[in-house]
Amino acid sequence: MTVHDFQVRAIDGTEHSLKEYADKVLLIVNVASRCGFTPQYAGLEKLHQNLQAQGFAVLGFPCNQFGAQEPGSEAEIQQFCTLNYAVSFPLFAKIEVNGANAHPLYRYLKGEKPGVLGTEAIKWNFTKFLVNRQGEVVKRYAPTDKPDDITQEIAALLN
Repeated sequence: MTVHDFQVRAIDGTEHSLKEYADKVLLIVNVASRCGFTPQYAGLEKLHQNLQAQGFAVLGFPCNQFGAQEPGSEAEIQQFCTLNYAVSFPLFAKIEVNGANAHPLYRYLKGEKPGVLGTEAIKWNFTKFLVNRQGEVVKRYAPTDKPDDITQEIAALLN
C-alpha cells in the first residue's frame, strides 16, 4: 500500500484518486486558516510554485480539530487561501486527522511515520508528510518546521 491507493475529496467536492500524483514528490499538510502557523501557507505556495515543474506538489487538507482554527465551510476556506495567500496548490475537503473519524489517508500517514516517541497522533495544524515519487512516506515534519527549512530534502527526492 502507498499514498497512491487513497481516494480524497477536493475542496470543490469532486472525488480524486491520489494515483493522479503518481511520479510526483508530495508534501501533505493538515492546514488551518486561523492558526499561528497559518502564514506557512506563503512558504508552502512558494515551494509549490518553485518546484512543481520538477514534479512536486503540496496537498493541503483543512482540519478543524486543533483549537477550532478551521471553522469555515470549504468555500470560505478556498476564498481565504486564494485571497490571502494566492494558494494554487490542491486543497481538499475538510477532514479529521485524529480519532475514530480520521481520514484513512491520515491513518496511513501516521502509521508509516509516527511522531516523537512513536506517538501517531497529529499534534497540531501544519504537520507535514513528505512522500516520494513511489508514494512512500519518507519523513514527518512538526508544525514548527517551516517550508523553507525542508526545501533541500524535497529537492533531493526530485533529483
